[in-house]
Parts: sequence; C-alpha cells; structure tokens
Amino acid sequence: MAKKKITAIKQPMTKTAVLSEISEHTGLTKKEVNMVFDELGVVIERHVKRNSCGQFTLPGLLKIKTVKKPARKAQKNVPNPFKPGEMMDIAAKPATTKVKVLPLKKLKDMPL
Repeated sequence: MAKKKITAIKQPMTKTAVLSEISEHTGLTKKEVNMVFDELGVVIERHVKRNSCGQFTLPGLLKIKTVKKPARKAQKNVPNPFKPGEMMDIAAKPATTKVKVLPLKKLKDMPL
C-alpha cells in the first residue's frame, strides 16, 4: 500500500467535518462512522470510570489514564511564594481523581 500524501489543515474541523472526512476515505457512511465514535466513547468511559482498570490505550496514538490525587490537610502560616516575608493560610482539599492523556510513540513521531 502506497503512503498517502498528508496535507496540513488550516482550520480546526467540526465534528461533522471529521465524520465526513473519515467516511470519504473509508467507504463507511457518516452514520456508521458516528456509531464507531459513540461506541469508542462508551469503551473509554468503561475503562476510566470508578472501580475500573483506570487506563485506556488507543494503539499507537494515545493513552488515557486516571490519576488519584490524595487529600491535603489545611496549613496555617505558610510563607507566601509570591510575596516574600508574608505568611498565608492554605485551605484543605479533598481527594480527587483526574484524567490524564499521554501521547504515544506514533503521535510523538509525527512530523510537525
């Protein structure tokens, strides 16, 4: 299979434009492509929701994972890093779970 020439896109595509582009190049209908995207969203959600494995990999492109941030206690009279010599109080923060997206090799190696 010959390598296609990849052209740069000047403006960000809308969801409809992305669906149209993919459907033109794959031979699938827009409705089928939309169903694939919807199902991909469901699969990702099942991987990153509470009590799941916490990570999903889109092969070669990206990895989506959850990162648990522990709770932080309140602190009083901490030096203010922006105003030397002044003290400040830091409020307590509850434990949270964040979603982190990491690029994989194929995405990192794309020519810019």
